[in-house]
Amino acid sequence: MQDYITTYTKKHFTVMEPKMEDIDINDIAHALSLMTRANGHFSQFYSVGQHSVSCAYEAAEREYSSRVILACLLHDGSEAYMADVTRPLKKHMPEYRQVEDVLQNMIFEKFLGTLPTEEELAQVKAVDDALLFHEFKCFMNEELDLPEHELMTKPAFNTKPFSDVEEEFLLMFHRLMTSLGRE
Repeated sequence: MQDYITTYTKKHFTVMEPKMEDIDINDIAHALSLMTRANGHFSQFYSVGQHSVSCAYEAAEREYSSRVILACLLHDGSEAYMADVTRPLKKHMPEYRQVEDVLQNMIFEKFLGTLPTEEELAQVKAVDDALLFHEFKCFMNEELDLPEHELMTKPAFNTKPFSDVEEEFLLMFHRLMTSLGRE
């Protein structure tokens, strides 16, 4: 067995030794649009891609910078190459988290130009946690113990066709890259 995955765009991607030139936004958008949140335990299909787009809209509504909005869109980008591991399990997997951090930072650097600051990461985490809270409330009728969970947007917590999510993800990505002068 080879030590790489073959991506949607037919790249051979080595997760343990990623190369920035192999990271492709089309692979990220496609894979995340097909991956389910909550490890498939929600009452209906709701993708990581849809979550990421909702995070970006929420960051925009909070009037965060374009960099933070883009970071919100990309914050789960490593999952396109590594899959997702639920938070309760991931906290017991230091090696996985280390590999994930390297890859996620590489994604941020490639598309943001530099790593997000601590303040920017705190804003991304606040948005991510707020969406997580409301996703669980909607799909699981469960309120998670998260400190900040107010939303300024009204996300559509329903199943959207993966192709629509992928297209929306890419449109938002290109619009943000243009606004940042990176395209």
